[in-house]
Amino acid sequence: MKRKLTPANYLALLAATSFFVFPLIAAFEFSLRVNLGKSHGFDNFRWVFQQEGFKTNLGVSFRLALLTAVAVLVLMVPTVVYLHLGGGRWKRMIEFICLVPLVVPVISFALGVGTAFPVFLQSTVYELSFLYVIVSLPYTYRALDVGLSSIPLLTLVEASRASGASMRQTLLFVIVPTIRSAVNGAVFLAIALSLGEFTLAVLLHWDTFPTWIANISQGHILNAIALSVLSLVGAWLVVVVMAIAPKSLRSNKTQEATS
Repeated sequence: MKRKLTPANYLALLAATSFFVFPLIAAFEFSLRVNLGKSHGFDNFRWVFQQEGFKTNLGVSFRLALLTAVAVLVLMVPTVVYLHLGGGRWKRMIEFICLVPLVVPVISFALGVGTAFPVFLQSTVYELSFLYVIVSLPYTYRALDVGLSSIPLLTLVEASRASGASMRQTLLFVIVPTIRSAVNGAVFLAIALSLGEFTLAVLLHWDTFPTWIANISQGHILNAIALSVLSLVGAWLVVVVMAIAPKSLRSNKTQEATS
């Protein structure tokens, strides 16, 4: 039986929505001002696309985000599944390791790159992806842990193995589809962190989209706000596309199978 929302619930929801939406509307309106605020137009947004380095740095950040998301899934999904199946004695230690990035300053990770990463990796911007994986561990681990805790994992694994599937097939075709919402959540968190991370890129002297935004926005207040609005909307679009695309593919496959 579904619980009905009370007037207090609606009021709290309205207050939370207003707290989030009104500043965005104000920022969007402010970014449209031209001619010293006497009129409105899209000149500030056109200025953003005309700046040198827009496409290059945006592409770098998207590639880093994609590599980070893939690395997070490859590393964390098997690890968390193992902890829930038979590695319970290691769970507290893994949880502690995943919480370390919350208390260790980011500058410590940047300084440790010089001794921990191989030289060939330090010479490419993709070293940031591995650092993004570390920084995102507290969020991605918790998302996957909650998802696996909500399903009868041991029963699914035993049924799959009894049907002749290997552990790899069980992981890819049974467990991952069952916790798809948790996997999507972990991917969203990893991508959002990768697209917005600024400190590591600055400390390691790499040019990414956030650093480009900081450099190009100096002395251009209205253009900077327009750029911020575009960045936020772009991040939302990426998340929406990644949420809708798998569902569309599944529905198409279902229609093909039934036709």
